[in-house]
Amino acid sequence: MDIGRNLGEAYQYAVKLFSDAGRLLVLVVLSIIPIVDFITLGYLARVIRETPSRGEPPKLEDYGELWVEGLKIVVALIIYAIIPAVLVGLAAGPLIAAGLFGYLGWGGFPFFAVGAGIIMIVVGVILAFFIAIIATMGITHMVKKKSFGKAFAFGEITAIIARVGWGSFILWVIVIYIISWIYGLVVAIPVIGWLIGLVLLPVYGTFVARSAGLVYAEATGERALPPAAEAPV
Repeated sequence: MDIGRNLGEAYQYAVKLFSDAGRLLVLVVLSIIPIVDFITLGYLARVIRETPSRGEPPKLEDYGELWVEGLKIVVALIIYAIIPAVLVGLAAGPLIAAGLFGYLGWGGFPFFAVGAGIIMIVVGVILAFFIAIIATMGITHMVKKKSFGKAFAFGEITAIIARVGWGSFILWVIVIYIISWIYGLVVAIPVIGWLIGLVLLPVYGTFVARSAGLVYAEATGERALPPAAEAPV
């Protein structure tokens, strides 16, 4: 997989959102309203599903359908997050207790409990990274196949990643994470960062969705339709 080409094509696609100010404005507004923002997630799902057959961001329509699509993504992500969250949560107990014992001057907390807590946190973090890798392709697979169960079809998901190449896919995930971190730095700019972040949020989401769709398309052999065959935007 040529990651540079993938990201370049995703960028060229995402910036086309600026060609329709009305659509971009609605996406920005939807993105900041809790629960309603599921519509934005549904829009990103549509971007994934239409990749690579469409060369333009989709219209913003069928809001109810988009909301349901977004809800499916949220539920799938919650399910994926349960195991590492439980491990980290269990690990926090001994560590908090150890800190409390020391603060109150009650003597040392059993070393093995502190050690076990640290080990569980480390395992939880490592597991969370691995799950994030699987979840990324799982969500994409779910969207492409229009089936919630496909988000957890681990045999199919790992086979798709293997066709991309585990090394290439993990590197792509890391690059996307770095870009997310850069986006976070932009949002953190004093005074105007939050406003820039709001405007860029749907554009950034569209960029990631398009990029994920292109990764999936390369693994499954999907091909872009010739320009004349594309449906009207």
